[in-house]
Amino acid sequence: MSWLTRIRPQLTAMLTRRETPENLWRKCGKCSTMLYIKDFEENLGVCPRCDHHERIDPTIRFHQIFDGDEFKRLDVPKVPEDPLKFRDQKRYVDRLKTARTTTGEPEAMIVASGTIGGEAAVVAVQNFAFMGGSMGLGVGEAFLSGAMAAVKARCPFIVFTAAGGARMQEGILSLMQMPRTTVAIAELREAGLPYIVVMTDPTTGGVTASYAMLGDIQIAEPGALIGLAGQRVIEQTIREKLPEGFQRAEYLLDHGMLDMVVHRRDLKSTLARVIGLLMRQREAATA
Repeated sequence: MSWLTRIRPQLTAMLTRRETPENLWRKCGKCSTMLYIKDFEENLGVCPRCDHHERIDPTIRFHQIFDGDEFKRLDVPKVPEDPLKFRDQKRYVDRLKTARTTTGEPEAMIVASGTIGGEAAVVAVQNFAFMGGSMGLGVGEAFLSGAMAAVKARCPFIVFTAAGGARMQEGILSLMQMPRTTVAIAELREAGLPYIVVMTDPTTGGVTASYAMLGDIQIAEPGALIGLAGQRVIEQTIREKLPEGFQRAEYLLDHGMLDMVVHRRDLKSTLARVIGLLMRQREAATA
């Protein structure tokens, strides 16, 4: 037996393997560049090479938007979890459990209040990681709670949309959230309060057909996919090839569907400026 064979167990016991965190790097969803996670986070979740705006969760969004990283989450009334007892490949309740475990959030929309540029605001953020940000009873209730909180506080209501549409597991109940949210927006306007929408990637389906397109100011992040039906479905229906960049934020801006496309690094300052302008106009009108 060689000395190396004899000493190897002792060396193995003495030298512990250095553990390397698995989350040091991530791949850009557009250009596939490997990004150092710390640099990626410092760049607000935007690829420094191709400027692709990755999807971010509500908590990160709140930290980026509110002054001093200070905000208060608002409580949202609970809703029936599986009103239709829906089951496809998995039970709906099991899908909800998985989504909550994965995201750490109770639903696909989270609401918080704070200040933006010194102006009070209520902000609702959809989380695409939670069942594709789909709109169901929980999202509808969160939207209404946020709108009513804004009315009570006499401040703007800002919504960041990110959704694949209505939640099919809730059937007609999910579609009922479209008129419910529309009524809430009407109450905001009756109170003379700004309703601002920031569309992020992707904003599609029933969300686009309702509260995503009803803002007093319509903003989108660069490259965001925005539309009702998918591009392939539209092409098959009209039997024509759609233009390059169709349903992207820049295309919609050029065709009058958006007021502005704003880079994430400029979003907070832009919102602060817009809120300040709209609230001053409101004060002047009520004086």
